Amino acid sequence: MPSKVLHQTHFTRQVISLLDRTFDRNPIKYSVLDRAVSYYQECHAVNDKVSQLKNIAGSQKELELFEQQLRSDRLKRHTHLLDICLEVIDLAESEDINECNRRSAHLLGTIALLSPTEGSSVAAINEINKPIYKAVLCLRLLDRLCIDNNIEDPYISPFLENIPPARYREFASLDPQGYSRFIHQVKVPLVMAAIIQDIGHFHPDARLILLGKSGVLDPYRSLDKDDRKKLLQINYRETLNYLVNGIGRADYIGSSKEENDKFNRRADAKLVFIKRLLKSSINPKLGSGNLLKVPQIYTSIILSTKKYYDYKLLPKVFQLLNRNADAGRCSQIVVDALYKITGIFPQGYGITYLCVDKKVNQKESNEYAIVNQLYPIDPHQPLCRIVTRKLVFISFGQNIVINKSKNFYFTETAKRSISISKDRLNETLGLLASNYQERQREGLLPQCWYPYEFFTNKSNQKLWNKSSK
Repeated sequence: MPSKVLHQTHFTRQVISLLDRTFDRNPIKYSVLDRAVSYYQECHAVNDKVSQLKNIAGSQKELELFEQQLRSDRLKRHTHLLDICLEVIDLAESEDINECNRRSAHLLGTIALLSPTEGSSVAAINEINKPIYKAVLCLRLLDRLCIDNNIEDPYISPFLENIPPARYREFASLDPQGYSRFIHQVKVPLVMAAIIQDIGHFHPDARLILLGKSGVLDPYRSLDKDDRKKLLQINYRETLNYLVNGIGRADYIGSSKEENDKFNRRADAKLVFIKRLLKSSINPKLGSGNLLKVPQIYTSIILSTKKYYDYKLLPKVFQLLNRNADAGRCSQIVVDALYKITGIFPQGYGITYLCVDKKVNQKESNEYAIVNQLYPIDPHQPLCRIVTRKLVFISFGQNIVINKSKNFYFTETAKRSISISKDRLNETLGLLASNYQERQREGLLPQCWYPYEFFTNKSNQKLWNKSSK
């Protein structure tokens, strides 16, 4: 994955590797996406060969060997995707719900801070980063809905029958075996669905629409209505094709018929569940397809691949989600659940705020922070890590709640910057390499700041460790 982060913490390296192995394109073709593209490219040739062998007398043995190879290739793709899903869960989850939320904030924030907010590579890198980001949101959303007793799914509910919603936070300690089953039978397929949800966009028919016959069109451009409709149809059809035929389900390894039957029933049920999630996410209404649809909409804004991407507008993401809910395209209950988890400011977002130093005669200064925790008490007051002190960047700031009245994102607070002297304004703006000149002309303090450059420094990647006091 292209990145300016040359020196990383161990966790940052883990995340970059995970992103690379999921949706990046690589000459050695080892990512989930590379394997899907190869499958799509080989589909016609494979089908032709199978038909040919079936029609040739005496070729039964060759046909069996060829089908055995196809099965082996499918199982390799399945195993690779499964390993990716388990790695996502390992990085984002914990048996302790508070630690689970901290890890997820760490993972979401790291992905966001590895994603450039300006320049020509924004769309391409966001496309790589979206599937894992979305998958983590799906996991946290599932937890929230279980806690709120808002899960009414015929597949999921039986795994929760011994755990009342009020005790869901204690699931791991109350029923360790049931918790393990819940992870493998519910959370793993949910992550699988999130990762492959848009993989049909890489089918040759979809690439023809996106790149044109000459292959030189901008794939991130706005499409007209007809092309957009065709692309949605191709993505739906070919994503399901890849799920069923390209990945399929795992195979039992062993000699016990009873265990084989039990394994196959579970594997078949998981595959049906993933298929239903993908299908119902198209028009989820009040169903479980919202587990995919709502994070998909949220992620499409936060890690947008559109040319009109504007970092300053990211906190307006719930305006779009609420409009979708009002129009019946997704569930308001699920939108509200995600709102409770994230608040309006996404993880990794750069906050500019007014700091009052009570030790120095209530002296005011304008400082910078980064959103680094989920579940703000007030959705408009983010939980952040301070990254400047007296306009100097620091690597070990403390965690704070930034009050709405101190946050320059909000108009009333921003108006206070009008009274700041020109020298003081320029001193503050000098920290913003990305839009310094623009803000100088406007004469205003920024609504937010762009922490991508800040995060390229290894010492600045420890926003989730124990903060200093």
